[in-house]
Amino acid sequence: MNNKHKILLKFIFLMSFLTLSLAVSAKQSSWCKTKPVKFAAPTWESALFYTELAKFIVQHGYECKTELITGSKNITETALVSGDLEVWMEQWEGQNVITKKAAEAGKVKLIGSLLNGGTLEGWFVPEYLVKGDSAKGIKAQAPDLKSVADLKKYKHLFISPENPKKGRFLNCPTGWECEKTNSQKLKAYKLTDDFENFRPGTGGALNAEITSMVKRGKAVAFYYWSPSGILGKYKFYQLTEPKFNDKCWKTLYNTTTNETCGSASPSTNLAAGVSIAFYKGAPEIIKFLGKLQMEPDTLNAIIGEINDTKVANLVLVKRFLKENNDVLRNWVPSEIADKVASKL
Repeated sequence: MNNKHKILLKFIFLMSFLTLSLAVSAKQSSWCKTKPVKFAAPTWESALFYTELAKFIVQHGYECKTELITGSKNITETALVSGDLEVWMEQWEGQNVITKKAAEAGKVKLIGSLLNGGTLEGWFVPEYLVKGDSAKGIKAQAPDLKSVADLKKYKHLFISPENPKKGRFLNCPTGWECEKTNSQKLKAYKLTDDFENFRPGTGGALNAEITSMVKRGKAVAFYYWSPSGILGKYKFYQLTEPKFNDKCWKTLYNTTTNETCGSASPSTNLAAGVSIAFYKGAPEIIKFLGKLQMEPDTLNAIIGEINDTKVANLVLVKRFLKENNDVLRNWVPSEIADKVASKL
């Protein structure tokens, strides 16, 4: 064997070794060689789906052990700050007080943009109240109901069972950030004398009340957000509010002041919250979380199916990944995508 052949064989051997080394390094996240990845288990559908999606890819693509940590929103967010869990999916950036302060203090990192275009928040009524529904034989009862300022003259449509002299506004459950903001908005729009500020016990109870009223063709005024299955399933009319105003927003968000002025809620970026230790110790997974993004219509349809069929999130995650292999490959390297695909 001449020298040229020897050099060529050495080169081939070296390239094979490097390829094998790269494959081994991509096989498992460096973090996962010694620790599991602990995910918070949130309580609303979109966050649960995002969590199951990210957990599946981390577990099977990066070959990590994963755990779900249950607990209230405040408890799990505090655990993220202290480093007792690694990932809290669907953080409403700037609106979750605990993680907002932690991010500003450098104790938590908010990664990526999970929903293309960000969130939508507002006050809604069924579309048939404003426009009618000929297919269901429903005539428009409030054709001039266009804005939050118009609610007062139509309060008789939204009578509260507990207080017939008032209409009922369906707020978020007590303790949610949106519950506090909507309570301030009721003050700003001078509706506290005319509407009961009704807070369901859970997000599920809020959904059940809205669904029940819509199925019976009744009037209901409520706060809601997107991504959500409710807004994807039924036709609602969003009441106009004053344009977003930062000065007024400060009188509505995270405050109890009586000196309020009206403002629409700003669109919010949905991010993945991660602990500082995980951010520094798992750069390959952080890169994936930074690329993970879904379209609003796609996510709302998935959430609607969860509500309708009660199908497990894992089933929908697998189906989504099967049908959207190209999307998966935009999120992770090919070798990781192949590993995930092999588990579908």
